[in-house]
Amino acid sequence: MAQAIPEPLSQKPGIQLIKAGSLEMVPLGETYMCPGLNSSIIDVPISNQTNQLTMGHFEMRPSPNNFPFYYEYLEVKTIVSGKIIVMDEQQKRYEGHPGDVFIFTPPHLVTFLAESDGRAVYIGHRGPEPSFLPGYQGGPIRTPIVNDK
Repeated sequence: MAQAIPEPLSQKPGIQLIKAGSLEMVPLGETYMCPGLNSSIIDVPISNQTNQLTMGHFEMRPSPNNFPFYYEYLEVKTIVSGKIIVMDEQQKRYEGHPGDVFIFTPPHLVTFLAESDGRAVYIGHRGPEPSFLPGYQGGPIRTPIVNDK
């Protein structure tokens, strides 16, 4: 059975409210072949026009391994609770706390550090990533690098 991509939220003029906890999160440890990774995500398409836009919710809990992710699109991630710690390709650390905003400009490898313990919301300049949607059945995805803590 093919995975269903949800309809974009911006179908007609008006207001939409997505209540906290109403979206099913997708665990990343299995999908991205990072045993012990305690992180989850959900993508929600906003627009399917030429300049696609997707929003989502991301959680990173203390884990045995870091989580590297290669950004091929612009993403703005706002920390809403806890702390999320990332490292860039030059090994520079950035620690985000509630209200702080990360801007990931492509192309760039970002490593989410295992000591992170926080939640964020994000907007990405892309369509929904199938592996970030409930019901993903495409098999494991190899991460760029899996670093031990």
